[in-house]
Amino acid sequence: MTDQPDRESAKGDRANYRYLLGILLAVYTMSFVDRQIFNILAELIRKGLGLKDWQLGVLSGLAFAVFYTLAGIPLARLAERKSRPALIAAALTVWSFFTALCGAAQNFVQLALARIGVGIGEGGCVLASHSLIADAAPATKRASAIGAFQLGSAIGTFIGMAVGGLVAAVYG
Repeated sequence: MTDQPDRESAKGDRANYRYLLGILLAVYTMSFVDRQIFNILAELIRKGLGLKDWQLGVLSGLAFAVFYTLAGIPLARLAERKSRPALIAAALTVWSFFTALCGAAQNFVQLALARIGVGIGEGGCVLASHSLIADAAPATKRASAIGAFQLGSAIGTFIGMAVGGLVAAVYG
């Protein structure tokens, strides 16, 4: 009979771990949806704001990627010391706020600053997610858990391309 509580506890831990992995996968998927929608609408954005090609290149690559990467160092250290779920929630809030600002941008500088904010927010989510998965997943399942999490990039790219294409077709 002493076996029963341990089995139920293990089932509860598995359910919590799967729930956590599902939530983190959804967040990671949305980060790629966001990137792909911007990229597929890039030409329409360029025309709408009267941007030059180099400006569009900065917005789609440099402004996002450099700050995504540079913010990673202090955010990773923060994830080691503070609540990772709280960091993910804060990063998701920052990223969502700046994504909304991207839609309100009226010129290159405004859009570049908004894209920088998106990059910082997305970077914080990914770093803390990896750490959280590593702690939550049983040792024998860690590689599979990280692999499942990484599926978000493919799923998000697919959805982002499809949604971005529909948005471009419907709204021009």
